[in-house]
Amino acid sequence: MREKSNTARMSTKALTLSTSTIGRKVVMAASGALLFGFVIAHMLGNLQIFLGPEAINEYSHGLHNVPALLWGARAVLLLAVLAHIVTAVQLALHNKRARPIAYRMKKDAVTSYAARTMVWSGPLLLLYIVYHLAHLTFGYTDGIGYQHLPTDANGLPDVYHNVVNSFRVPWVTAVYVTAQLALTLHLYHGAWSMLQSLGLNHRRYNEALRSSLVAIAMAVTVGFVAVPLAVQFGFVK
Repeated sequence: MREKSNTARMSTKALTLSTSTIGRKVVMAASGALLFGFVIAHMLGNLQIFLGPEAINEYSHGLHNVPALLWGARAVLLLAVLAHIVTAVQLALHNKRARPIAYRMKKDAVTSYAARTMVWSGPLLLLYIVYHLAHLTFGYTDGIGYQHLPTDANGLPDVYHNVVNSFRVPWVTAVYVTAQLALTLHLYHGAWSMLQSLGLNHRRYNEALRSSLVAIAMAVTVGFVAVPLAVQFGFVK
């Protein structure tokens, strides 16, 4: 009886959200969906630079005028990023343990270039996030150490001129654009995997779904890279 009891407890533990494969995929999907929404909102906010200095600076100041909301959102995003990273590592290790010996001949029947590059696009984006925060949020600009971020007449952050000054540097623009290309692949495959985890998989609409996700990922990327390229080519000064 004791052996059966121990086995039952082990089985119950194996089915918890944090330890089961299904549970981890749910966490991965939920955190990914939250981050996907933030990426879209962030891209739309960035595009306000095309409306001029006043528009994007007011947008930034509006966010900073409610510290509780700003830091609350940052805390949620940080937790989502950590959950996404931890579950990704756990799932990768689980897959490796499940197949310790590599296939002699491997042919991917249902996959994509985006799927095969998740192993490097994820870490690359993590490094970029750290650089992006250091660069445009904390003022460690252009790779040469701390710089005082420009401020407007009221002493508030001058987001417009900070962005313009940064993306006038060619290599900074190149880093940003490269990261967005990795983001395109990551967004597409992440969204596709999330929908598969939720059971949204049918041959009747899979192709339409794939096309929609490709369009969304590319639209987000175009929206992001439009800003540095516009500065680099002199459309935004």
